[in-house]
Amino acid sequence: METESLKTFANVPVVWEPGPGPGRMLRNIRERIESKYAIKFNDYWTFHKWSVDHLPEFWAEIWDAIGIVHSNPFDQVIDLSIPLEQCPEWFRGAKLNFAENLLRFRDNHPAIISAGEDKETETVTYAEMYEEVQLYAAALKKCELKKGDRAVCYMSNRQEPVFACIGVTSIGAIWTGALPLLGAQAVLNRFVQVEPKILFTIDRFRNDGEEIEMLQKVKEIVDGLPSLTNVVVVPSKRDSKSKDISCIRNSCWLDEFLALGRNPDGSVPPIKFEQVSVNHPIFISYTSGTTGLPKALVHGSGLLLTAARDFGLHTELNRKGARLSMSPVGWASWNIMTTLHFVGLTALLYEGVPYFLTPTYLWDMVDKYELSNLFLPTNVLDELQGRGYLPTKKHKLTSLMTILSGGSVVKPQNYDFVYEKIKKDVIFTSMYVATEMMATIMLFDDSLKIHRGELTCPSLGTDIEIIDDTGKPVVGEAGEIVITKPTPSFPIGIWGDTDGSRYRESYFSKVPGKFAMGDLGLINPVTKGYIIYGRSDATLKPGGCRFGSSEIYNIVETFFEIQDSICVSQYSPKGIERAVLFLKMKSGQNFSEDLISKIRSTITRELSSSHVPEIILSVPDIPYSVNGKKLEVVVKNIINNRKYNPETVINPECLKHFSNISELSGY
Repeated sequence: METESLKTFANVPVVWEPGPGPGRMLRNIRERIESKYAIKFNDYWTFHKWSVDHLPEFWAEIWDAIGIVHSNPFDQVIDLSIPLEQCPEWFRGAKLNFAENLLRFRDNHPAIISAGEDKETETVTYAEMYEEVQLYAAALKKCELKKGDRAVCYMSNRQEPVFACIGVTSIGAIWTGALPLLGAQAVLNRFVQVEPKILFTIDRFRNDGEEIEMLQKVKEIVDGLPSLTNVVVVPSKRDSKSKDISCIRNSCWLDEFLALGRNPDGSVPPIKFEQVSVNHPIFISYTSGTTGLPKALVHGSGLLLTAARDFGLHTELNRKGARLSMSPVGWASWNIMTTLHFVGLTALLYEGVPYFLTPTYLWDMVDKYELSNLFLPTNVLDELQGRGYLPTKKHKLTSLMTILSGGSVVKPQNYDFVYEKIKKDVIFTSMYVATEMMATIMLFDDSLKIHRGELTCPSLGTDIEIIDDTGKPVVGEAGEIVITKPTPSFPIGIWGDTDGSRYRESYFSKVPGKFAMGDLGLINPVTKGYIIYGRSDATLKPGGCRFGSSEIYNIVETFFEIQDSICVSQYSPKGIERAVLFLKMKSGQNFSEDLISKIRSTITRELSSSHVPEIILSVPDIPYSVNGKKLEVVVKNIINNRKYNPETVINPECLKHFSNISELSGY
């Protein structure tokens, strides 16, 4: 590797330094393994190497250390001779119930604080949650929901979906959901695949100041799902039950549904936890469906182990921790947050968007609820900075230990903003979470330095490689991110894919034998940190220079005049590729030739002349998905006159501004 390149990699600023000695977060499990196996880990990297070289031993120790509740012990952790694409079974022989693990705490410690833009705040203890789930489970049985049946959810972020999910999984049925901001057809595209028996929904909710009416959409969805036998509507307000829901087939209000669970004397039958294998389906999650129908990925109870590893061990969330979540059902983060009741934390579920209600609303919540952990999507960090919504002198933020970011590529300047404007001694870093894995692939360890713009390390037990175009692992150059060995939360297949062909084609066709994440990344050979560049199918390679769109954003979005941007490839009829950059200007700022010139010269200076987009244009808005990701692939397909799926675009009205680029630019 050239000396100049090594200098570049070595010159990444350190934004957080660990204290002396080994980190505290993983100390107990590390010492447990060192003692049992007579081994000494010099640092996190030797620990990580052992964890991936000894997968059965590592995950067996995690199983025991975190205290998985089970009725039958496992005979074998995993058979590593089975190819990854054949979904090898985890913890063969073990019998357990996912819901029983989530309900192992039954005391008066707060389990859920439920708040929202126009919702009265409620607190539910672990004891109360157990009682609620017991009632839900009894009502579900009266509705004849059985092991293997599917229950679906289309609702805002509240406590009722948590109770319903745990109730559903207690009887061995399968839980799945779709984001409440999706339209009826997008929801049908997901639910029709799994033929659900019961739907949980709500009449309306408020999101970012906007009133979201649900019942008309629910009627369309129910009309398209003949398999539904029960539709349970949660009333969002006390007067909601005055609404007429008789036009929705097989519908009832929540209290009518729950009344089914009570015995004639008003008592509730004791909950019986159906014992199943670790690979028995618990969740079905959906890919975004940006370029086609969403894939319905099936997950088992292995999520218990990865969630406890990621947040109970890596970020030290436990009974002392409180975490804010704005994720409704339909996000992998909702499944993970619900699973974290296994470690006994307090979850603050917020219905709506708390960031921008007032300039200090978010920071007021941190102090009021003593939040220890925040997840702030990259676009939210950008908005907080742009609006100047910062903590003030009255905010202590003493409880806040960790801020994590993700959803889209976290930029180096996001690190500057957090450490300079929010809290100097907080642990801030990006995290790499995959819907397919329903787990964190890369995170941090508090024994390691955090470098500006880099993910610190891979999660324990996760073997990651960066693969070049020839399939060879590389360090110091960009390539496809692949997982080479199984983890317990790996999908156990795609629903309806009986022979596994769709699963293999989706994830193993790029690099045989290795699970392709669909993202472009790089390992810094000096810091060992990871840099994520974005979706590999949105990678640009004009003139043979391969780079990720985030490299352009990291420069362009530092310009005061620019609010947002998106950079994609366009191809001529002869297949010649060029980069096209679209800019969304801040209010009151003008798009000009002078600005274009400054952008070109800055990209040339900071990257190279080969990185400079050939065309730079202004658009009123940039398309995003409902989970806050820039939709490069959608824009790329539009400007290349290819088919695309607008269902998951949260602001689809902006797509028309990209449809005539060929005419505008003469390509």
